[in-house]
Amino acid sequence: MGEFVVRGGRRLDGTVRIHGAKNAALPIMAASVLASSPVTLEGVPRLRDVDVMIQVLTALGAEVAWQGRTLVIDPRGINQYVIPQELMQKMRASIFVIGPLLARLGHAVAVQPGGCSIGDRPIDIHIYGFSQMGAEVEESDMGTRLDGQLKPASIHLIYPSVGATENLMMAAARTPGETRIRNAAMEPEIVDLAQFLEKMGATVRGAGTSDIRIVGKPELEGVTHTIIPDRIEAATFALAAAATGGHVVLQNCIAEHLPGLVGRLRDVGVEVVEKEGDVLEVTAPEKYRATPISLHTGPYPGFATDMQAQFMAFLLRVPGVHIISERVFENRLGHARELRRMGAQIVADQRVALIYGGKPLFGGEVRALDLRAGAALVIAGLFAQGETVIHDREVIERGYEDLDGRLRVVGADIQPR
Repeated sequence: MGEFVVRGGRRLDGTVRIHGAKNAALPIMAASVLASSPVTLEGVPRLRDVDVMIQVLTALGAEVAWQGRTLVIDPRGINQYVIPQELMQKMRASIFVIGPLLARLGHAVAVQPGGCSIGDRPIDIHIYGFSQMGAEVEESDMGTRLDGQLKPASIHLIYPSVGATENLMMAAARTPGETRIRNAAMEPEIVDLAQFLEKMGATVRGAGTSDIRIVGKPELEGVTHTIIPDRIEAATFALAAAATGGHVVLQNCIAEHLPGLVGRLRDVGVEVVEKEGDVLEVTAPEKYRATPISLHTGPYPGFATDMQAQFMAFLLRVPGVHIISERVFENRLGHARELRRMGAQIVADQRVALIYGGKPLFGGEVRALDLRAGAALVIAGLFAQGETVIHDREVIERGYEDLDGRLRVVGADIQPR
């Protein structure tokens, strides 16, 4: 596994263009399975997780090719419904093809997905939804097998799971009749998927609310679609600028997709200005006043769990005693231990962290325990004194395309090795 070497103390200054959202691209790539003709996706980020999804689609019989930054998926050759176990274990998002396969072929076989260390993320909610639509479910040591012709249904999710909402939306899009999903997730990525499915010919109403209705069609057409900007990547660069006392202009950034973050940055003295053309300008002070911050993560529009680690790293720059409560995943504060290796004063258990901000950090050797934890360590390294070596660079590269190169453009001293 590789490393990032970060030398702190340099103020970020410049312009960054935000790439397409990984969390929108992956389910939309999976939804291409539903199409009867090729799908063209623009703005897909070149990431390790995207590469795994390409391998999944190829294993099922699709033809996938890059054309510059555009991804073309021809699903007409798909005739396999068993998702290779080695690919399922590499990336949790491989579960997204279950719904499309079930709707298209009437069968899907998968094992519990891997690729995640932040807590228990069972697929029970997905399976429950498919069973409500008439799928027969068989569990064995080999995994989960689903069979049957799907029927429209009214489904009430026990938790607003993003993945389950998306999987059921995709299955419903090719199931004639109206399917209703209550207590649905409301993330912007849900809306992007809904717009893609509508272009293909399905009718989707209520995406972005907790009550989604999908009227499916027996056949959906291939279309051209542009992936929305990555709100988590935008937050990461905004927090990196804020942590270094910098000034960064974020292009292709939708401020409305960052509820909670913009307000909290303003609360501690960061100037955040929304400009025309999806541009966000972030200007941080050299020093922060003492401002205690308390937040808890939650489903959208709450504070995103995927921003929590990066925000914790930033809070180490702000004098005061801060509290973060992680209410989405039970094991997502592991980065607190790694930050303590750099001198951070943090007291944390699995769910709650007490952060003593305004104290100096010092470079050291740390490890990226998961994707967003790794991004938090990069942010910490940018303002720590001395050199920070972040091991398991590949974990970070699952969700950030050319992170080191883009940070160098705005003044960071960071190198891969």
